[in-house]
Amino acid sequence: MKILIAEDDFTSRRILEILLLQWGYEVTVTSNGAEAWEVLQKEDAPPLVILDWMMPGKDGREICTLIRGKQNSEVPHYVILLTSKSYKEDIVTAFEAGADDYITKPFDREELKARIKVGERIVSLQNTLAKQVKELQEALNHIKTLQGILPICSYCKKIRDDGNYWQLLENYISTHSMAQFSHSICPDCYKKYVEPDLERLLNESQK
Repeated sequence: MKILIAEDDFTSRRILEILLLQWGYEVTVTSNGAEAWEVLQKEDAPPLVILDWMMPGKDGREICTLIRGKQNSEVPHYVILLTSKSYKEDIVTAFEAGADDYITKPFDREELKARIKVGERIVSLQNTLAKQVKELQEALNHIKTLQGILPICSYCKKIRDDGNYWQLLENYISTHSMAQFSHSICPDCYKKYVEPDLERLLNESQK
């Protein structure tokens, strides 16, 4: 999984980078909020973000607000805020800005690893949910193609499609839905078409 680090302190930034690389993550490193926001606006932006609260330019709380304000974003972001602030009101402020979790400095490496694992699971669940929603929407859009007025021939019962081509009803339905056909004969058609042929064959065999 890709992880973005935004930390202006060189030592803290380097420690984070080394730890994440050791744990098998793909890491993008930035030294301030402006650089972090630039990375986050890309299509392949890392889904998990570790932000230092106090940074020059845009601080971590501002970045959280910008992330949550992104419209129609297909990339869910899980944000962990690094902070030396530990007062209750500061923590509330961080969550209100859009942070998903926080770690106080100096951080414990095992706690950091555990919290990243939580973020990784949540991002994975969000991606799965987003994929299912997209598939459901595509299925609904597909079904909608069978709604509305369909031009159908009064004699042969062929359907005219959007390209002005006439095709068999079963072909049209098969193309525009998940339905499959198994051919059979209704009682009326059996009496009309099959029984006369059977009687004819029976009469011919008795001659």
